[in-house]
Amino acid sequence: MWIIDSFIYLFLSLFNLKSVVFYGEITTDFKPCIEFFYAETIPQGISGDYQALCQHYENQYHFATLYDRNRRIPLYHSAYILSPGDGPRPKNTNWMIEPRLVSDKVNTGMKYQKHPDQNVKNSQAVNEDYRNSGYSRGHLAPSGHQQTEEDKEATFTLTNIVPQMEKFNNGPWSLQEEKMLERFNVCMPKMYVITGVMPYEKDEPKINNRVTVPEYFWTAYCCPTFTAGPDQNYFPTYAAVGRNDPNSKDDILKKKPTQDGYDVKEMSLEDLEKILQKWLKMPEMSLFKIKV
Repeated sequence: MWIIDSFIYLFLSLFNLKSVVFYGEITTDFKPCIEFFYAETIPQGISGDYQALCQHYENQYHFATLYDRNRRIPLYHSAYILSPGDGPRPKNTNWMIEPRLVSDKVNTGMKYQKHPDQNVKNSQAVNEDYRNSGYSRGHLAPSGHQQTEEDKEATFTLTNIVPQMEKFNNGPWSLQEEKMLERFNVCMPKMYVITGVMPYEKDEPKINNRVTVPEYFWTAYCCPTFTAGPDQNYFPTYAAVGRNDPNSKDDILKKKPTQDGYDVKEMSLEDLEKILQKWLKMPEMSLFKIKV
């Protein structure tokens, strides 16, 4: 538990926060859904005023989320096991909320509320935040990466969503998600994925004066069962960063005129960890525990 405690201390120092609140199955160690992390080990070096959330729907867990209640978005979301099924994207799915972010007395999973009350609004984003905002509801764990109908439906929770520019969502980032599906064909039976966002360093924009818009998206994934070839290491990992703001600087990735500024750059896991370590001002960063 000393690692978890150090996480909390570092993030509290970073954002000058005074306390961390945890509710029910929203725990610091993701124990109920630790299976979604490679080697059952959470990322090391990410810390702060977060809440570890095991995403529960239809009597089972589907993925894990590190939720930022202050920004009302996931910091990283979602640790999940990529295992695509043949079914289509769910139709007419209502956007769900997470009751357990409201109270530790609630023992149900995510659910739809047509008119969320103020307690819900205080704890998380709600659907009306995104209406006429100019941003799409960007999945961090996309439905197309999920196996069963219930798995796909579970991704339509607002705790799996961040404000994403539509051209970026439907363009370069969608292509990146498709590339991950292609790599899964040689990575079966399991690909472990962690997807998250990076906030602006200052003057963070918000939609509806409530939900923080991230500047960058990032993803990292590994194929621990892949048989390495002569030019590959024994533990293949991949990573990418994408620009959610076409006007962002070129300090992380260079702009390409053909992408209208919504660029995505693939890189090594080590390079991504260095970027996150510097951007989030963390002393260390390790997204996957490598078995030796």
